[in-house]
Amino acid sequence: MKLIWSEESLLRLIDIEEYMAEDNLKIAEKFIDYLISESEIPINNPMAGRIIPEISNTHIRELIIRNYRVVYRISGDQIEILTVFKGHRLLKRSELFPNE
Repeated sequence: MKLIWSEESLLRLIDIEEYMAEDNLKIAEKFIDYLISESEIPINNPMAGRIIPEISNTHIRELIIRNYRVVYRISGDQIEILTVFKGHRLLKRSELFPNE
């Protein structure tokens, strides 16, 4: 499986790192490295993440990594990380499917 990060997901990682860096840059960098590393789990086990309750689509799943939700889509031999956001938030369908 090939792992691809969408532009949206990369922007969210930058936002998370910048926010955390206000308190401690080293911890922010370490956490982002950890988040990226843990997000690679679906490469070997695409079904590792749970189906997102708000979406109910078996091809769009999420990993819960500490306080964050990493949303990914399984498409053929590829995993695409769609977005990353704080775990207390609900995912809006329009965030994944803006043209619907």
